[in-house]
Amino acid sequence: MSNEQNGNSAVTELLRDKAWARWTALVLLASAMFFAYIFMDVLSPLQEFLQNTKGWNPDAYGRFAGSETFLNVFVFFLIFAGIILDKMGVRFTAILSGAVMFVGGAVNYYALTDAFQTSALAGWMDKFMNLPMSWWNITPFYAGMPASAKLSALGFMIFGCGCEMAGITVSRGIVKWFQGKEMALAMGTEMALARVGVAVVVLGSPFLATLGGNINVSRSLAVSVLLLLIGLVSFIVYAFMDKKLENEMGTNGEEKDDPFKVSDLKYIFSSKVFWIVSLLCVLYYSAIFPFQKYAINMLQCNLGITAQEAGFVFFVFPLGAAAVTPLLGNFLDRKGKGATMLIFGALLMIVCHLTFALVLPATHSELVAYGAIILLGISFSLVPASLWPSVPKLVDNKLLGSAYAVIFWIQNIGLYAFPMIIGAVLAASNPGVDNPLDYNYTVPMLVFAGLGVMALILGVALKALDAKNHYGLELPNIQSEEVEEEVLGSEVIAAEE
Repeated sequence: MSNEQNGNSAVTELLRDKAWARWTALVLLASAMFFAYIFMDVLSPLQEFLQNTKGWNPDAYGRFAGSETFLNVFVFFLIFAGIILDKMGVRFTAILSGAVMFVGGAVNYYALTDAFQTSALAGWMDKFMNLPMSWWNITPFYAGMPASAKLSALGFMIFGCGCEMAGITVSRGIVKWFQGKEMALAMGTEMALARVGVAVVVLGSPFLATLGGNINVSRSLAVSVLLLLIGLVSFIVYAFMDKKLENEMGTNGEEKDDPFKVSDLKYIFSSKVFWIVSLLCVLYYSAIFPFQKYAINMLQCNLGITAQEAGFVFFVFPLGAAAVTPLLGNFLDRKGKGATMLIFGALLMIVCHLTFALVLPATHSELVAYGAIILLGISFSLVPASLWPSVPKLVDNKLLGSAYAVIFWIQNIGLYAFPMIIGAVLAASNPGVDNPLDYNYTVPMLVFAGLGVMALILGVALKALDAKNHYGLELPNIQSEEVEEEVLGSEVIAAEE
């Protein structure tokens, strides 16, 4: 009898129950996202060079920066990606997303090479989508936009499809390996590594672009595209581990006993608390990622420094966020307080952007810049570390891929719109300014601060709903069965029979 029990115990231990295995899986997933984040912001520190060498004014740069999410938003690619994830599983979707990112990155790289400038394709792109700069033109393209910016935007669109698909896939993969264990710490660690990617790019991209004394922005892109290829390999290696785990679980695919149906999406769209989480996400991330696209140039204009020097100042933001995020994730796993962390994160973000809008232009102080960026880094740690691990508390596991996809899709609306909005606001508030080092960023920074105020209001509303309906957002992720049974939120999104 004893031997039989020992045998059953051995069989029930899965690969994810071994710490080394689940953390190895995390490293593979996080590495791919690390390389994706490097590519995503590789041109952010080069706004000055793009204007001087490629003719990208603030409108062109803003349209390019927003193009990453265009297909995700208007062609609903992210929704389809979530359905693909739920139907096909983590392995297939991870490899597909890695391949799509690489293809998009390669197109983006070619657009900024000298070979493209002299090609027939460049002449064709000059005639492509010459739409007026009107309110109804929701595309990234307009008449007079440089050919290199148009093709770069097309490549960035393709990359964006793969990157956002990878984001929801990695989130689902982490839940798969870490649910009931150190899930917030794992998500925090993945996010931290992604933030390191931003830190690397704000220093490395200007260095590569100016290597040898001549400016060439395509050099930075070439290295980042190579890293995307390595990320694809990481996803492929992860797929072998994931396959072994599913074999141990006795399944050939994910959720076969209770398969996903498109009609199940109604349980997501009908939830009030889910919409609050989604709107909070879009407001918060719209004040962070579009800001990153303009941060280096903003620091250059306010402090009178080079892109490389501005990179060193901004470096503390992603690096600080990377250091703090896993610690906050560990705290959330063991102590909880997720909704409270969202509120404090929004408060810090407001203070940071108001400092950039009102204090930095008056003082031109690097010390003030460092202080504001450190606050933003802490904010950027508080919100993601608490936001993403909260979603599995609100969504049935079968719908998790689609739920993340819906959130990312709503988030992408802001990520698409606000780079272009900020570009237009920057151009409108600086009439007649042609030197990219002379821009006044006061009004754009006030726009970002306004997003923080709205995120704060939603954070307070979310905490009130959690107190009323007991979703468990304030409870730790690692808890006893007795505590788990007390989480009886009336609006938890579950597929009803």
